[in-house]
Amino acid sequence: MTDMPEPHVPTASPRAHRHHWRRDVTELAALFMAVAVADGLSNLVAHGPDGPFLLVASAIALVASAAFHIWWARRHSHAPPGEAAIDTGAAPATTGAAPTVHAGAHAPGHESQLWRMRTTVRDEPGSLASLCTALAHSRVDILTLQTHPLGDGTVDEFLLRAPADLPAARLTREVAAAGGHDTWLERADAHDLVDTPTRVLSLATRTALDAAELPLALRQLLGRCSIHSLPAVSVTGRPTGESAPVEGVLEATTMRLRDPSGGVITIERPHLPFTPTEFARARALVELDARLGPRIPRSQDVLTLPEGNEITVRRAGQDDVEAAKEMHERCSDRTLSMRYHGPVGDADRYLNHLLSPRYGRTLAVQTASGRLVALGHLLWDGDETEVALLVEDSWQRRGIGSELLGRLVALAVEAGCESVYTVTQSSNTAMVAAMRGLGLPLDYQIEEGTLVITARLPRTPVPAHESAQSLERAER
Repeated sequence: MTDMPEPHVPTASPRAHRHHWRRDVTELAALFMAVAVADGLSNLVAHGPDGPFLLVASAIALVASAAFHIWWARRHSHAPPGEAAIDTGAAPATTGAAPTVHAGAHAPGHESQLWRMRTTVRDEPGSLASLCTALAHSRVDILTLQTHPLGDGTVDEFLLRAPADLPAARLTREVAAAGGHDTWLERADAHDLVDTPTRVLSLATRTALDAAELPLALRQLLGRCSIHSLPAVSVTGRPTGESAPVEGVLEATTMRLRDPSGGVITIERPHLPFTPTEFARARALVELDARLGPRIPRSQDVLTLPEGNEITVRRAGQDDVEAAKEMHERCSDRTLSMRYHGPVGDADRYLNHLLSPRYGRTLAVQTASGRLVALGHLLWDGDETEVALLVEDSWQRRGIGSELLGRLVALAVEAGCESVYTVTQSSNTAMVAAMRGLGLPLDYQIEEGTLVITARLPRTPVPAHESAQSLERAER
């Protein structure tokens, strides 16, 4: 058993006892002095010529002194903390204090901006605290925070609200000084305020309702990235050699996942490596798509043409391949060559690819008797989006192409695309007129008779063309 030291009990100092008689003599002298002064003042008041005046003046001075003492005591007893120093016997702390955050930095009337930031810190205690302290010094609010553990560090992903006058370069320098590296910063908007679990559930719901949503859901989940769906078999029927293991492959800035319809989905993000957490989320979405199988929404719109005929516009899928082949047989060689830019005999080979929801969305137009007379395609082409139209000859110049194009552009805006383009021939005046009828900024590029028209899309959703207006506008 370890002996514990006995507590120290302070004892009276002998030197203190030696000074007690000096203090008693001093107090006794003060008492005799006070008696002498009081006797002198009483004689002066009683026998002097100004005695009553001195007595009144003394009373007034005494009342004034008492009032001043009461006012001073009340003022300092109700002072807020920090105005009056309170002696606690402790030295003021000068290091390790929390940073001062200016009140009202983001109050109404102070402009702010949202940022998405990702940085890597050391996997050790205090590294995240240092980063948060640096952000607080710059008056930056942390709205959301996610951590992605790695082998040799931790990737922290923030949604920040910063003062509008805080430059991005300064924010990056502050983060670097606090120990962050490989920092990535981009502007955010109000859509990013949704918490991550809610956003992932929303993307899963969209994917469950429509197989064409999978590429869009992956892009919204992972941010700016390029997504390519590479089939296992080419349009000519030859194996492409593209495949991926069931569990997928993660290689820094590239992930490869097995496509449920065959082939591989390749996702690339050169500016920022993927984390294991992001890889697991993407793989979960792809597995959900595989379990649900092929599916497309069954909604449809019935429209009336100027001459009185009714048509139905609906989503198309691979169940419509045979009907699309029959439409090809009714189209002229000129119509097919303007659409596919190649040998007319190869047109049927593209239909399985074009009608697959993995590569985009397709709208079909059918008559009251159920015959397919037009197809409109919105195709995901990596970072870009292509639109293409095919209208049977006998149904051209009735506004069907413009109706389909307007609806496809509305779908592209809803999907968050920045632009759409179409590849046609310079002699295809009908397609040129339909693109001009969108009322959007257009860019034209002509190379050896091939015309590429690119339309820059608005950031806010635009409604599809009004049927009464678009159908009255005949194709030219």
